[in-house]
Amino acid sequence: MPETPSTRPRLTELWTDALGRAGIRSIQALAVGALVWAVIWVLLRVPLVVIPVTLAVILASAIAPLVRRLDHAGWPRALAVLASFIAILVVFGGVVTGIVFLIRAQSHELAARFTAGFEQLHAFLTNGPVPVSDSQINQARDSLQQFFSNGSLGTEALTGARTIGEIVASFVLMVVILFFFLKDGHEIKSFLIGFMPARYRDRAWLAAERSAIVLGGYVRGTALVALADAVIVGAGLLVLQVPLALPLAVFVFIGGFIPIVGATLAGVLAVGIALISNGPVTALIVLAIVLLANQLEHHLLQPLLMGKVLSIHGLAILLALAAGSVLAGIIGALLAVPVTAVAWTVVKTWTGRGEADVENEKDNAAAV
Repeated sequence: MPETPSTRPRLTELWTDALGRAGIRSIQALAVGALVWAVIWVLLRVPLVVIPVTLAVILASAIAPLVRRLDHAGWPRALAVLASFIAILVVFGGVVTGIVFLIRAQSHELAARFTAGFEQLHAFLTNGPVPVSDSQINQARDSLQQFFSNGSLGTEALTGARTIGEIVASFVLMVVILFFFLKDGHEIKSFLIGFMPARYRDRAWLAAERSAIVLGGYVRGTALVALADAVIVGAGLLVLQVPLALPLAVFVFIGGFIPIVGATLAGVLAVGIALISNGPVTALIVLAIVLLANQLEHHLLQPLLMGKVLSIHGLAILLALAAGSVLAGIIGALLAVPVTAVAWTVVKTWTGRGEADVENEKDNAAAV
């Protein structure tokens, strides 16, 4: 018997029960997910714009305190920004120049020690606990030679040249953007927030201010942690008389800006050079120094300098690194943690979470 119109459920009633509300939320979640995917897809199509802007925002948050101090001291804003730029370029240029001269000065010694080291390594492989025959060594050497003599190497070289050009262009664009962020950051922020509805502007401004505090604290804290790693590893390499000790220490410092894996990979490079140039005993000592620096970083320096600034669990950092590496390679790994920290700060501000910890975050970020 067919239902009468009075007993048939109305269309609106289908969306008011538990299943209907779940369906509405599912549709909303799919729509938001599609929007996020579309935004990420568009951003990945223009990396030469997105990456310089992101790097400029991070660096501006770290350099802004220096510019403010000069501004409060009576310097014109443009002159304060220019002085900060010159100081950074002098330090960066000095480090790069020093590395180049050190490598050139030690190249002959390094070549001679590499030859002796390869002979020691060959003797160890052929006479060690797990002997490796000369035919196996020659096969591995032939494979390497075939790889480097492959016809596709020219194509890879052209790709590398194009990549270098893109890196230079991105660096120049980043410098220009960073200058304007430092000089007119307040006006740019006000202009962007002005597009939002009036009832959200105060909260958006607060989220931007807290994000700047988190980014600045992250960069300065990471720099201090990386500097400590570089000093420990570099001092050990100098004492052990490993070639290129100072350049390797600089690589450890740079690797420290990629959490979890960066400093480890730089340490592996130091161990490899120590193995080839100084032998297995020195390499084991260098490995012990790298592990000591790594433990000191994870158990003392990072919790002390950055724990309250980031407030992100280690698993979240690991997942962010994996996602950033998949999406944008080494640059994605470099930017994954600060972007995640900012996203979490915005979420906490927008939802009203962590209001009681704001002052503590400011104090810890300022201390760093």
